[in-house]
Formats: sequence, C-alpha cells, structure tokens
Amino acid sequence: MKISLEKWAEKNFDPAPAVKTVRTWARDGKIYPTPVKVGRAYYVEETAIFQNGIARPSLASRIPQ
Repeated sequence: MKISLEKWAEKNFDPAPAVKTVRTWARDGKIYPTPVKVGRAYYVEETAIFQNGIARPSLASRIPQ
C-alpha cells in the first residue's frame, strides 16, 4: 500500500526531515522503490527505504595486479 511521502518520513525518521528535503530525495532517486508522483503529491510504498546514493568501492578494485 502506498502512503504519502510526508507520512513515510514521519514513520521512518524522528524528527522527520522537512517536506522539501524529502521531496528532493524522491526526485534524486534516493528512496527505493521510487515514489510515484500523482499531481503535486508523491506516494511511496510503506516499506520503502532511504538510500543516500554513496557508491561503495568494490573489493575487486583494491586487489593489486
């Protein structure tokens, strides 16, 4: 079931970030699965997670050749 982005933020963060911040996360693809925009509002799965988008180096890149 999808819920509003604002309700999702309140459920997952204490205190919840500003609505503008959460909407920026949605636009930047930092919430997975990706929220759906309907009109002016975003809706997201209740089980969605926040991903900060920082890529971690793989172990393969650290192996000397």
